[in-house]
Amino acid sequence: MAADNNLMTLGQYGQILDDYKNTLNQHILAIVPDSWQPMLSSVLPAHWQEWLLPLAGGPFFLLFLAEWFYQSKRGRSSSFGWKRAMTNFSLGGSYLGFELIVQALIVLPICLWLYQYRLFTIEVTLLTAIPIFIAVEFSYYWFHRASHQVNWFWSAHVVHHSDDHMNLSTAMRQSLLYSVTGWWVFFVPLMILGVHPVWVFFFYALDLIYQFFIHTETVGKFPKWVEYIFDTPSNHRAHHGTNSEYIDQNYGGVLIVFDRWFGTYVEEDTINNPVKYGAVGEDSHDHIIGLIFGVFYRMWQRFFRAKGIKKKLKVLFYPPSVASSKTH
Repeated sequence: MAADNNLMTLGQYGQILDDYKNTLNQHILAIVPDSWQPMLSSVLPAHWQEWLLPLAGGPFFLLFLAEWFYQSKRGRSSSFGWKRAMTNFSLGGSYLGFELIVQALIVLPICLWLYQYRLFTIEVTLLTAIPIFIAVEFSYYWFHRASHQVNWFWSAHVVHHSDDHMNLSTAMRQSLLYSVTGWWVFFVPLMILGVHPVWVFFFYALDLIYQFFIHTETVGKFPKWVEYIFDTPSNHRAHHGTNSEYIDQNYGGVLIVFDRWFGTYVEEDTINNPVKYGAVGEDSHDHIIGLIFGVFYRMWQRFFRAKGIKKKLKVLFYPPSVASSKTH
């Protein structure tokens, strides 16, 4: 009987969120010109779960300001600047906006079509939520690892690593090319297994929201057991390092245990090997168009110059350092 009450409560809570989503959508439609409404209606989120990440943008900006104020009071404001902050949040805004459109018009329809061929139907309940989230995190680990080791995916992910400072705004330094390069492909197995695509995207959004908080130098190290299980600010600072020991390590989003299991873990050494932030071979700057399309454009230049299908595929699918070498 208690389980039934819990399920009913969850259902009622979901209805409240769905009503909130509908109200939000209607308010947006009400303030735009009539000629825009058909287009907007086709791209506005159809499920409340899809609003989670876009709505986090405002709180993220306020938390960044709080971090900046706190670090300034401690005499540690050298990693902050308005130009860089505006670049990062502009990149984050373009990423979220483009993601909403592409997900509504292309990605979600494809995933819903694939979901028809699922092996099982796995409902999201209090009992299944944590295992599903861990499965999403496992998928994220491989997506993130591929984003460093496959040039096609790196051409989008490089934007995130192009900041030579580390603060909360760095988390917003994202590329709108993620949907183009196909981040969602890594999560399709969960949909085929039986998790509804909207729930997969919801848990992925939770994963990304958590990661906002680990892009900071304000926090040192947590107790050893926390550092062993979770991706922490310390673990993630190492991930952003261009030091040879830190390159291509610590791919986890919320958990760091998969890195430990698959041999991609490194501990941050603040004494002997302080992290130097950035993307190897790329300048850190604030030209938004260049940041988004620079590496992607150069990849295609090399692709068309390369002679033979093998060399062309090498440009797209080899590691960035190899794919960027002479291919003709």
